[in-house]
Amino acid sequence: MNSKRELAHREDIQLLVESFYTKVRKHETLGPIFNDIIDDWEAHFDLLTDFWEAQLFLKRTYQGNPVTAHQEVDEKTNHSVTSAHFGMWLNLWFETIDSLFVGDTAWIAKNRAQKMSTMLFLKIFEHRKK
Repeated sequence: MNSKRELAHREDIQLLVESFYTKVRKHETLGPIFNDIIDDWEAHFDLLTDFWEAQLFLKRTYQGNPVTAHQEVDEKTNHSVTSAHFGMWLNLWFETIDSLFVGDTAWIAKNRAQKMSTMLFLKIFEHRKK
């Protein structure tokens, strides 16, 4: 029996975010970065659920600035964030989506993440030159 379903509701996004960050926190390379910076995982889950709900379902719940947040992470890690980190993040994101969901919205979640990762890394790199 196939337990995968459409990514259709906030609860689905929450499951995706929490499942994904469970993997990130255990990841050999990404785990230390996230675990050293994030103090309140429940708040982080809520923020990212809001973010992805805004991205996928056009809900206006997200209050934040992903560019600034990622630039701050790069500063806190002595400008050590690389495109390889984004690649690892994307691989885990795709793997998590593919393990839980099917359909157009799942594809959109992967496509948006891929585009955002490129943009965020470029913004980090630009910020380093200031």
